[in-house]
Amino acid sequence: MRKIFTLALFAALATSITASAWGADNSLGTWTANVAKCKYTPAPWPVKSLTVTREAASDGVKVTNSGMRTDGAAINTSYTAKYDGSSSEVTGEGAPYDSIAVKQVDANTFSYEANNSKTKYRASGRVVISSDGKTMTTTASGVDADGKPMTLELVYDKQ
Repeated sequence: MRKIFTLALFAALATSITASAWGADNSLGTWTANVAKCKYTPAPWPVKSLTVTREAASDGVKVTNSGMRTDGAAINTSYTAKYDGSSSEVTGEGAPYDSIAVKQVDANTFSYEANNSKTKYRASGRVVISSDGKTMTTTASGVDADGKPMTLELVYDKQ
C-alpha cells in the first residue's frame, strides 16, 4: 500500500512539474527593438523605434506594440492571442497585419502566422527568447503588402 501511495505521489508531482514548465512563458515583459541589429529584406526596415510589451493572458498573451515608422507614422497596435493557433484580431495603427495566430512551442519559442485581410501581406515566423532571457529574436518570411517576397530578423533587448 505504501509503495502504491509513493508511486501515486511521484506521478502527481511529475505531472504538476511538467504542467508548470509547459505553462511557462519567458517572453513576458517589455522589449525594445535594437534597430541596428534588425534585418529586413527588401531593406531598409521601415521602423525607427519599436517597443513590445508582452503580458500573460488567459491561455496566451496580450501584446502591445508602440513606436514610430521611418516616415513618422505612429505604431500603436495590440492583440490578445491564445497559444492554440487560432486567429486573433490586431487593433490599432502601424502594423502591416490585421490578424495573427500564435502557438507556443516551449517556454522560449513561439511560432506565428500574420495576415492582412486588405492587402497581400502574409508572414510566418518564430519568436525565440535567448537562454539568458535578455534577447528576443523574431524571424519571418512571406510577402509584403504588395505581394513581394520579404524576410525579417528583428532583435529585441529586454527592458
